[in-house]
Amino acid sequence: MSEVKKLGYYVNGQFKESKTEKYTDAYDPSTGEVIAKVPCCLPEEVEEAVQAAKAAFPGWSSTPVIKRVQILYRLRELMIEHMDELTMMVAKENGKAWEEAHGDVLKAKEGTEQAIAAPSLMMGESIMDASKGYDTVLYRMPLGVFAGIVPFNFPAMIPMGWMTPMCIACGNTIVIKAATFTPQTCMRIAELYKEAGLPDGVINIVTCSRHEAEILLTHPDVKGISFVGSTSVGMHIYSTAAATGKRVQALCEAKNHALVLDDAPVKRVAAGIINSSFGCAGERCMALPVVVAQEGIADELVAEIVRQAKAIKVGCAYDKSVKMGPVINAAHKESVLKWIEKGIEEGAELVLDGRDIKVEGYENGFYIGPTIFDHVKPGMTVGDREIFGPVLCIKRVKTFEEGLALMNENPCANGSVIFTQNGHYAREFVRHTDGGMIGVNVGIPVPVGMFPFNGKKNSFIGDLHCLGKDGYRFYTENKVVTQRWFDEEEKQNTKVTTWDGTI
Repeated sequence: MSEVKKLGYYVNGQFKESKTEKYTDAYDPSTGEVIAKVPCCLPEEVEEAVQAAKAAFPGWSSTPVIKRVQILYRLRELMIEHMDELTMMVAKENGKAWEEAHGDVLKAKEGTEQAIAAPSLMMGESIMDASKGYDTVLYRMPLGVFAGIVPFNFPAMIPMGWMTPMCIACGNTIVIKAATFTPQTCMRIAELYKEAGLPDGVINIVTCSRHEAEILLTHPDVKGISFVGSTSVGMHIYSTAAATGKRVQALCEAKNHALVLDDAPVKRVAAGIINSSFGCAGERCMALPVVVAQEGIADELVAEIVRQAKAIKVGCAYDKSVKMGPVINAAHKESVLKWIEKGIEEGAELVLDGRDIKVEGYENGFYIGPTIFDHVKPGMTVGDREIFGPVLCIKRVKTFEEGLALMNENPCANGSVIFTQNGHYAREFVRHTDGGMIGVNVGIPVPVGMFPFNGKKNSFIGDLHCLGKDGYRFYTENKVVTQRWFDEEEKQNTKVTTWDGTI
């Protein structure tokens, strides 16, 4: 039996015990055992976190940016030093297979490395003699307190790669509303930030329900919200927070599609699809849950995908030989199982059934094996809605044009992929797909951190995406200064002249 920890919340550089009477069980998905009791922080505790961030802002924002990023340099080294510990923590609380958990931590490190570029990317613009004798300078300035509301599926990358590093490198402070099922990894990294020399109050972490998180959406001291989660919640967060004048970036759900043309190399493409569809047990917004296969290749492709999927070793996340771990908890497993039943009811052909998988020694874990539906028709919800589990749907089309049109009918547009050796079709696909992150013979087209995580349509709500130059713009505001200086002759001239902004 694992030790059951009673977690606290993190404010002003220390963990505090919540006064709440409501705790939620967090599980080790591999064993089904409870490993932590997670507090539903009280409204006054959420307020305490905001006030700590507000109090830390003046000192932190006035710290020169080149000194702020020195802490990120040290944090990066501490993350490398503690890589195995953090990887185990992700695998233990989330259920990602070891290599995937390691990748989660590496993406948090990548976001930290991108934020270290703040001294260059926060640089503004200037021009001398915008008008005769007038010089104009644009500065990028921090805003204040931001809130990050995060999901369970990337315990390291999302709070501590996408949000925190760039936010604080730009001189802001942050309150993270951690995922109730997976809060321990980001809490541990917050400890490493403190060890790296981060002043108290710059990072604060609470766990709570949507009711208490609502405080962050309307709080006058919170200047912006970064959110990752479902589209319905993202719409609520955007409309509520934007109505109070806050900046919002809401990264929402997805139903990514890949178009496979007749000329694609079957075995190589199938391997890419397997990794994209069943990695992280399908619990990622850049998973590949739908393959649109041209009819000439469909039968061969489906047979090869099924063959490779059957070879995936499913089991305990921290068994390093395992390639696919469990889903997050019993409730989510039940949700995915209901989607599989729904696909059967809708008439899709179940060519690989992962519902009855057994993992010896871990019978109470939340396992679902790779599951594949073929002949998924337009209008079947199993092929159109986000399942967030290891379920792959195969749709068949006659032509490139039919496949592209089918893909663009989906209301989500996080990522889209084409597998082909035809340069013309690849180029046309890039031009005309609705997807914001596009792969050409790349199954998971997530860009590196110097580019934005670029969802479109119902997969993103807001104006500025996370990461890349968008991220720096989101966490800063422009201040434009126009100035002039008088020479000796002008000092003696009593005639006042003003600039109306024209040249």
